[in-house]
Amino acid sequence: MKTPLHLALMLSAAMLLPAAPAPAATPPAAATAQAPSDVYYEIFVRSWYDSDGDGTGDLNGVTAKLDYLKSLGVDGIWLMPINPSPSYHGYDITDYEAINPQYGTMADFERLLREAHRRGIKVVMDLVINHTSDESPWFKAAQDPHSPYRHWYEWATPATDLKAISATGGPLWHALPDGDHYLGVFVAQMPDLDYDTPAVRAEMIKVGRYWLDKGVDGFRLDAAQHVYDDRETDADNPVALQKNLAWWREFHQGIDVSNPHAWLVGEVARQNPDDLTPWMGALDAVFNFPLATRLVDSAKEERDRDIGATLERMDAAYRAAAHGRFDDAPFLSNHDQERVMSQLDGNSEHMRTAAAMLLTLPGHPFIYYGEELGMGGEKPDPQLREPMRWYRAGKGPGETTWEGWSAGDGPAVTVEAQQADPASLLNWYRMLIQWRRDIPALRDGMLRNWRDADLQVAAWELDDPHGDVLVLHNLSGKPQTVKLPAQRFRKLLKHSRPDTIVANGQLALPAYGSAILQ
Repeated sequence: MKTPLHLALMLSAAMLLPAAPAPAATPPAAATAQAPSDVYYEIFVRSWYDSDGDGTGDLNGVTAKLDYLKSLGVDGIWLMPINPSPSYHGYDITDYEAINPQYGTMADFERLLREAHRRGIKVVMDLVINHTSDESPWFKAAQDPHSPYRHWYEWATPATDLKAISATGGPLWHALPDGDHYLGVFVAQMPDLDYDTPAVRAEMIKVGRYWLDKGVDGFRLDAAQHVYDDRETDADNPVALQKNLAWWREFHQGIDVSNPHAWLVGEVARQNPDDLTPWMGALDAVFNFPLATRLVDSAKEERDRDIGATLERMDAAYRAAAHGRFDDAPFLSNHDQERVMSQLDGNSEHMRTAAAMLLTLPGHPFIYYGEELGMGGEKPDPQLREPMRWYRAGKGPGETTWEGWSAGDGPAVTVEAQQADPASLLNWYRMLIQWRRDIPALRDGMLRNWRDADLQVAAWELDDPHGDVLVLHNLSGKPQTVKLPAQRFRKLLKHSRPDTIVANGQLALPAYGSAILQ
């Protein structure tokens, strides 16, 4: 017998568009108005979809798969760096106002923007302005002590400790053949720009405005904390923090001239939630690294690691820092981290509960490409950024081949296998994202802890003008019974598993099941 959930999933799967076989697919009409999901999707263009058969993903390939992204339910995409760069990953840029020729042309990018916006999908670019490539014309010119670009970078003096350790744990100073040393927080190929130089600040505001004028909707700010957090000793330096925040406020004000609604989400890789709060006054959101750890660990251990209480404290602190506004950017993993399925040792039920927690949080949750299929991946970094898996056979139109697959994922971990399977992880993600469209509190609600459940149930309340909801996730493989507060939360709005029942003041929550009550 088919349950209502099964029938709903089968119906939604049947209505979904199949993966576009070619970039020439006819685009749909302009997106009709619907409630947002506020979900973003991170794409490594090189690994996504290859439109011209050279083995490398490209911008036309992103355009070709916009309908897949629309069927998933995302409202925005974050493109990892698309500027010219000598590296495969692109985080060392040589030209901030151009497109990597391996990915296509400016016309291709402009077409992508148009087609994404037609579908109601926003486009956020990776903005890598803490450092340039050592092959940048700016850095090459700066090696001449008389060049105006000399002051765009930081150079050692006779008093400099050349053995100093950078904020990322490696050497801070790097040598040129002529004996000069320059500052680079990450690696020698990435010399840091000096933001005490007014010309650098003005140039980077100009870069931001250039892309906003093209139609970009915002930026993911790479290494946002390291503009001034350079040295190992700067980790908790309040002077470095305040200089960082002052720069990003200046940047935000500068680009608002082009688009006052431009959205800035910063990479601030700190594990203490309190370290993220000050950034909410300078940026629109920051990636929630400490929460990602807590969500994945809770799913893996099948035990609530105080998620609700942590979220309530962060919600209150963020709103205070941002003068009442709240905008978080939760996620499970990204291109620098072991993929979620690998962190969870391939346990598909744990993957589902982690996804359910992520997608029932307010703010703008981020999904890393392939996460919705259960793709695995462990260090080194290229293995975290391997080709998107479109076909059971591992090859077909658009499959990228610049890198192989290392995680041992089989034919089931593909779009082709999961597209029409109502029980697939892909359709689990689609279901959860649809919940966000249907229930405004999941996107915008003020979060409060709810701790009347067993430690194997993660729970929180979300309050908004449309009505309060209670979100519950059974992290365990055993059914749980949750006693509900008197005269509250008696209506079951959503549930992920059959046999989820509200009766006699209690919620019966099946193994690994999630429920939303009003």
